[in-house]
Amino acid sequence: MRPDLGRAGPAVRDLVGWLQQRGLGVCLEERTAEMVEMTSRVTCHVGSGREVAATADALVVMGGDGTFLAASHLVERPIPVLGVNFGSLGFLTEITMAELYPTLEAVLAGDYRYEERRMLRARVQQRDSADTTGDVLNDVVVTKAALSRIIELDVTVDGLFVSAFRADGLIVSSPTGSTAYNLAAGGPIVHPVLDAVVLTPICPHMLTNRPLVVSDRSTIEVRLRAAREGEVHLTLDGQRGFPLRGGDVVTVTRSPRSIRLVKAPRDYFEVLRTKLKWGESTRP
Repeated sequence: MRPDLGRAGPAVRDLVGWLQQRGLGVCLEERTAEMVEMTSRVTCHVGSGREVAATADALVVMGGDGTFLAASHLVERPIPVLGVNFGSLGFLTEITMAELYPTLEAVLAGDYRYEERRMLRARVQQRDSADTTGDVLNDVVVTKAALSRIIELDVTVDGLFVSAFRADGLIVSSPTGSTAYNLAAGGPIVHPVLDAVVLTPICPHMLTNRPLVVSDRSTIEVRLRAAREGEVHLTLDGQRGFPLRGGDVVTVTRSPRSIRLVKAPRDYFEVLRTKLKWGESTRP
């Protein structure tokens, strides 16, 4: 649960009670347990987020899409993950509080709808440093710092040269992430179950540089040309980041990991209509 959602305390306590009435063990992330004042309940196991994800048979994530992304990095097994939003619907946290318990009933009965959301794996090769690897549910982003000059990136797909992009950066997005930074940068919306990856340049110098959709079985290589220290950064799902230097290479492939996202009783296009306000009349 997102640490600043103090108003969620009663909802979490109700959820714990509901589960325990059914004879189920409950695991709480330690900061969440402390915030909702449940650390003294010996019937609840309290541990780090990674420990909870490693031991749970199902995971309930309360908050927004950012909270869900952070949790997705901890899940190593194909367990059902419920994203519960306290406000408006999210693209990942699409279950409302009113839908939480009926959805949990379905999960406990083994009769629930879900989608396997494939993750991407980024490997960063830097001079004089060991390779760094990380998995993402949404996107891998190479971007310039606020006051930096335009950057140059050489991009290949499966060893074939695509283009030398001169831009503010490049987004390599999964279908799940196509409605995140990719959408804001003018990239396409891709249905989340498609086996695809989207390459979207950020504010490209050439207007003919457009988003490109390739197979998620491809190997995408992004090589940074000359750049000053601190000018360019890599971010993984907006959760983790570090600086890049000229000559560094970021390789993106399909990860063997996926997230079993439990679906709310609505389809993907209803989520799009709700979040993007499609079909609503424009008011002055």
